[in-house]
Amino acid sequence: MRERRLGTWFLRGMGVVVTIACVVSIARFLWPSTDLDEQPGGTYRQLSFVRAAIEDGADKEAQGLFPEGYFFLNALYGLAWAQAGQHDPQRRAQALRESRWALDRVESADGRAAFDRRLRPAYGVFWAGWSNWLRGAVLALDGGADTALVRRFEQSSAEIAAAFTDSATPFLQAYPGQAWPVDATVAIASLRLHDRLRGARFEATITRWLGDARARLDPATGLLPHEVSPDGSIADGARATSQTMIHRFLPEIDAEFARAQYAAFRRQFLAYPGGFGPGLREYPHGRDGAGDVDSGPLVAGVSLSATVVALGAARVNGDPELAAALGSEGELLGLPLTLPGSKRYAFGLVPIGDAFVVWSATARPLTTPFVPARDYGLRWWWRIPWLLLLGVLALAPWVRPVVRRIGAG
Repeated sequence: MRERRLGTWFLRGMGVVVTIACVVSIARFLWPSTDLDEQPGGTYRQLSFVRAAIEDGADKEAQGLFPEGYFFLNALYGLAWAQAGQHDPQRRAQALRESRWALDRVESADGRAAFDRRLRPAYGVFWAGWSNWLRGAVLALDGGADTALVRRFEQSSAEIAAAFTDSATPFLQAYPGQAWPVDATVAIASLRLHDRLRGARFEATITRWLGDARARLDPATGLLPHEVSPDGSIADGARATSQTMIHRFLPEIDAEFARAQYAAFRRQFLAYPGGFGPGLREYPHGRDGAGDVDSGPLVAGVSLSATVVALGAARVNGDPELAAALGSEGELLGLPLTLPGSKRYAFGLVPIGDAFVVWSATARPLTTPFVPARDYGLRWWWRIPWLLLLGVLALAPWVRPVVRRIGAG
């Protein structure tokens, strides 16, 4: 009898925990999202966690997950701080220190280790483009006071521009024999940032790249392809893991091209699997495929990593409805743990995921003002399936006891 009572109280206790967890999740889900020109209240707690994780070796662990792990974790941390510093002048000095710290790690031997020095630009367009974008972001905070950094930015920008000028294809190699258009997009954005900060110098290079890129769109989707051969021919059509990153940077380069590409991307990749969503399919509607190291495991065709990055793309493309929806879903599904000095997702098990989240959640244009908000359209009822699911889970532990009482009465 005593064991039965203990078992009953244990089940009731678990039921209370489940119900409270669901109620908290509903509150997080319905909490108003930040506007496009604002950043989440937990930004600095997130950055604190990522910094601590890097100091504990998370960047080296990330390198074991994919080839750019070390580089990306440090670069995204620095860029998130640079974006946060642009938003909050009172934090600008701290943002400058932290983003410089990250840049030093990106430029270190460890930051370059995975890349080939012999490529043009040196270490390949991925390393050159992302590191130059981070340099520009630091200088946007610094105002050009660091003359040594100014010289490096000028030199690296010139090297990138020369590589594009001398190339027969707009999509330079990131590794020997391998090229992804998204990497070229980041590199060209860094040239646009140079011209905003240091005076127009690379307009001809940027204009030529835009023309060449438009001429090499994926014919199936009308979007920039995911991967190309060294000669620029398409090896893999448009995919969400690269598209979401591309659309974070295209508005920095050319507003008209970005607007048309973003609308086409949204139309072909946004999905509501089983009525839930929104999320980003890894492959466009009508095409299926397997996940890989970039996309991660696919859930009903949806890439969770692409969906996270799409938050930043939505912010800089003036899509507040999608940005708010993806932010709310992140608070629901990301299992956020907020402590007085830190905030982490998925219990902090994958710090590079936290870096992508905070970089996307703080996304803001660095070369132009925020794009005016547009109504791209979102299913008005998209929250309802999530709320019904949470409601069912909250009530499920109490159905049987209630039925028993009714039967006993």
